[in-house]
Amino acid sequence: MDDIVEQSRRTIEKGSKSFAAAARIFDPETRASAYMLYAWCRHCDDQTDGQDLGWGAEKLPAEAARARLESLQAETERALAGGPVEDPIFAGLQYVVDRHEIPHRYPREHLDGFSMDVEGRQYAGLEDTIRYCYHVAGVVGVMMAYIMGVRENDALNRATDLGLAFQLTNIARDVMEDAGVGRIYLPTELLATEGVPVGRIEAREHRAAVFNVARRLLDEADRYYASAVVGLSSLPFRSAWAVATAKEVYQDIGRVIRTRGAAAWDSRASTTTSRKLALAAKGFRSTIRSRVAPVAVPRDGLWTRPERPAADSAA
Repeated sequence: MDDIVEQSRRTIEKGSKSFAAAARIFDPETRASAYMLYAWCRHCDDQTDGQDLGWGAEKLPAEAARARLESLQAETERALAGGPVEDPIFAGLQYVVDRHEIPHRYPREHLDGFSMDVEGRQYAGLEDTIRYCYHVAGVVGVMMAYIMGVRENDALNRATDLGLAFQLTNIARDVMEDAGVGRIYLPTELLATEGVPVGRIEAREHRAAVFNVARRLLDEADRYYASAVVGLSSLPFRSAWAVATAKEVYQDIGRVIRTRGAAAWDSRASTTTSRKLALAAKGFRSTIRSRVAPVAVPRDGLWTRPERPAADSAA
């Protein structure tokens, strides 16, 4: 298992420097499980996007994309069934699901998000985009909550909110890269309002209008970030600090995008190492506040994950 954890660690450090920085704060057992879960999620994303650790996405032929998705589904089901698994990626998933009693519904729902990608689905309204975000990121927040020992429904909803906020930020950051391989996650209704044809998102003359739509997603992300903070008080201290740090780092990426405006996609929005250290300190202060003076932010008006209590109590 140590070899699998080490391979997973290398994957996260190459695939997501932002999450890797926050993950170092976890206690060793939680960190190992987070690495292995991330490695599986990253592998699924890479396979369906034709990329390497989140970079160099290419548009795969439809048949090839479907074949890869079916292979992922089959390997995942084999791991969930508890049988022998040779691939370290799926062996790690199997360990994490068994060790933390993660309902099998959640890995399956995560794969549903990649099915949406393979189908080339577009999203008419903001709620449609958020529903996609649930599958590719919100459900990962739920699985991470299980890893951190959380089972209470409201806390799982707050974990979902953080995943949704992360993905909305990712969509705003990666608009041009995604459009280049035919992936449009911006709500088409909002694009139409700004006068942007779906097939012309990359055009320079539409950058300011596309930025207006991306900023709308970032505004929505902020609502979910604010809700997610409530969940910190449900987590062990180091886990809460790691989560709070990740929240600060991703929200800071949104700040960079807003500051750049229409030039947001001239280079990839990110934060520096020194900035990450400052944000980790800010996350630490947020964690302290969650113990001393917990915030009470209602979830009124926020999208809520489907609740299936029976499914959550069994595989």
